[in-house]
Amino acid sequence: MKEDQKRWDERYQKRKLDLNQGANTILKKYLRLLPKGKALDLAAGEGRNAVFLAEHGFAAEAVDISPLAISRAKKLAKARGVTIKAMAADLDAYPIPEGKYGVILNFYFLDRRLIPKIKRGLKKGGMVVFETYTTEQKKLGTGGPGQTQYLLKPNELLRLFRGFHILFYREGVFREGGKQRAIASLIARK
Repeated sequence: MKEDQKRWDERYQKRKLDLNQGANTILKKYLRLLPKGKALDLAAGEGRNAVFLAEHGFAAEAVDISPLAISRAKKLAKARGVTIKAMAADLDAYPIPEGKYGVILNFYFLDRRLIPKIKRGLKKGGMVVFETYTTEQKKLGTGGPGQTQYLLKPNELLRLFRGFHILFYREGVFREGGKQRAIASLIARK
C-alpha cells in the first residue's frame, strides 16, 4: 500500500487542484437514472464525481489511497459548498458495507477483486456506474495503465456484472477530454 500511496501522492503533488473540474461525462449525462441516497465513489481521486453527486442531493462518500487526493476532495467540496465524507484507504483492504449504497461509482480503476464487494455493497435496486480502459488503450498510446492486468478485455465489463440489469453500456474508442480513449462504460441496476 505504501508504495501505491506514495506514487499517487507524488502524481497529485505535481498538479494544481482545479476547483472547476467537472464530473465524468457518463455520470453527468445519466444522473437522472440514479437513485438518490448514499453513494460511494471508489478510487475517487480529488473527488470531482463525489462532489458532483453531493451537489445533486446525494450523501456522497469518497475513498482513495492518496491522503493528498482526499485532502483535495475535501477542499473541492468546501469550495463548492457541499459536504462529502472522504477517507484515505487502500481499496484492497477497504470493507464496503453490505447493502448500504444506492450508487457505487468506479472510474478508471480496475481491481477485479472489488467487483464482488461492489455487488454486495449495493442495496437491492442500487446502481453501479463503472468506466475504465480496455485493452485497446495500449494500441492508442494516449495514456492509461501500462499493465494489461489493469485493462478490460472485450465485453469483460458486461460479464463482470452478469445478473444486473444493464441500463447503459458502451465499449470502444471515444474522443473525450481532448484525446482518444479506449474505454468500456456501464450503468447497471442490482
